[in-house]
This record gives sequence, C-alpha cells and structure tokens, in this order.
Amino acid sequence: MTSIPSESKPTLDSIEGGNTAWVEFGFAWGLRILALSAIAILLWMGWIIFNAALPAIKTFGLGFVTRQEWDVNQLQFGAKTYLYGTIVTSAIALLFAVPIGVIVAIVTSEKFLPGWLRSILGFLIELIASIPSVIIGFWGIFVLIPFMKPIQSALHQQLSWIPLFGTETFGPSLLVAGTILAVMILPTIAAISRDVMLAIPQDLRTASLSLGATRWEMITTVLIPASLSGIIGAIMLALGRALGETMAVTMVIGNSDQISLSLLDPGNTIPSILANQFPEALDELHIGALMYLALILFALTLIINMIANSIVKKFGLKQ
Repeated sequence: MTSIPSESKPTLDSIEGGNTAWVEFGFAWGLRILALSAIAILLWMGWIIFNAALPAIKTFGLGFVTRQEWDVNQLQFGAKTYLYGTIVTSAIALLFAVPIGVIVAIVTSEKFLPGWLRSILGFLIELIASIPSVIIGFWGIFVLIPFMKPIQSALHQQLSWIPLFGTETFGPSLLVAGTILAVMILPTIAAISRDVMLAIPQDLRTASLSLGATRWEMITTVLIPASLSGIIGAIMLALGRALGETMAVTMVIGNSDQISLSLLDPGNTIPSILANQFPEALDELHIGALMYLALILFALTLIINMIANSIVKKFGLKQ
C-alpha cells in the first residue's frame, strides 16, 4: 500500500517572511510615490508661474532680464534693477552671516564655554529663526536703521572715494537690507554647521591633539575640513532664504527703482517689488511682468540649489 504524500503546510517562519517582504515592497513604493509627488508639485508650480508670465515673455523675451525700465503707466517692464538688488543684498547677507555663523557653530560645539552656557547660546541663536519676518522688519525700522545711520554716514565721510560708499544716506539702503537678511539667515548657518561639527567623531579631535596640534590647529585642519560639505550646504540653504525674503527687506530697503553702485542708497529686490505691486496689478501685461520676475527668482533658486548639491557631493567624496 502506497502512502499519499501529505501537502506541505506553510510554517510560521515562511509566513512572517512573506509578510515582511510585502511590507518592504509597500514601504519602498510608498517612498517612491512621495518622492515623485514632490517633484510633480515643483513642476506644477513652475508651470503655473510660467503660464502667468507668458504675456510678458512674449512681449519682452529674454531682454526682460537686462531691461532697467519699469513704468506701469507705459507698460514697459524690465528685471535688471530688482535682480541687481536681490543679488547685492544676498551677497551682503552672506558676507556678514557666514563668518559669524561658523564662529557661533565652533563656539557652541567645542568646549570653549561651560555646557549650560553653550546650550543657552545655541537656543537663543536658533530662536531668531522663529521670529516672523514682519516683526524683524519693524525691528529694522525702529532699531537697526537708527543704529546704522551714523555708521553709514561715517563710511561715506571716510570712504567716499570708493563707489560703494559714494553717496550720503537717509536711512533705508541696500546695506541695511543686507544686514537684516544676515540676521535672518544666521540661525540657519549656525545651527546646521553646529550639528555637522557635533557629528564629527571625537576620536579625530583627540588624535589631532595627541599629535601635538593646538586647539586652533585642530579646528582649522581637522574640524572645519571634515565638516566643510555640511557648512556649504548650510550656506546654500541660507542663501535660498535670503533670495526669497520679502517683508523684512521691503520695510527697510527704501524701494527705489534706480540702480546705484553705492550700498548706502535705497534699492529694491524681486520679492519686495512683488509684495508692493502684485495686490494692485490689474493689467495682464503688468501681472505677467511680475510673474516673470517670480519665474526668474524661481529659476535662480533652483540653479543655486543644484550648484550647492554638486559642491556638497564633491567635497563629500573628497572626504
């Protein structure tokens, strides 16, 4: 009598293995869908802005970027003044915020101060990032402009032979706008740089010091090079915020449509002209010109982020 082979039953291990595989499969596809959704939203935003800017693109073409004229009554528009103001104020902000932010990161990540004091200092710096920009704008009007007015006057009196300080100031200026932007992006640079420095293994610091390096040499030859990719990433993120900051800059820059080499003169930026004129824009070409400015700012931000990503990868590979 031949025996009938019994049907093999799934074991507990195989069931758990199958369930885990399905969970892994679903998790991976969920992440892919979310990532593609983010890209789709980005492209959708670009398409909406492009369509709104189309009347100005058809009328002025690429020459819009180099045109300085901005006359709402004559419907003549150009981006040169606002592009110049945006780049200059962002450059001033980086000039002030990068060294201060990196120094703050070093002080709060290394043992220069007691632990409780480093925690308080780091918390206060990060607290600036949570202040609404309109509040910082009021601070700029009532505190920063009166504080900087004698400084700007002294710069003009002592360095008027340099075109950057060649005019007298009445208060609001490109320099004030760049300074307030520096205050606003400082927490981003300091906080991210500090976290990157804290992630550097303590063994690297100890090895450098045990080889006879001073603390200053350890910071300049080990700590900063090892965290350079993270610092550059922090700077690029901060630059993105500086390029797009609106209310605080609008309140202190003076809103002039003239290009001046002097940093002590008022100016204008792309976000500030959008904030000032978009609510009152009625003509299709005027709205299109404003959206064309927004499209330029959108493209500029994307280009900077791509450059930052490539720089971070380059330095990351070297490490």
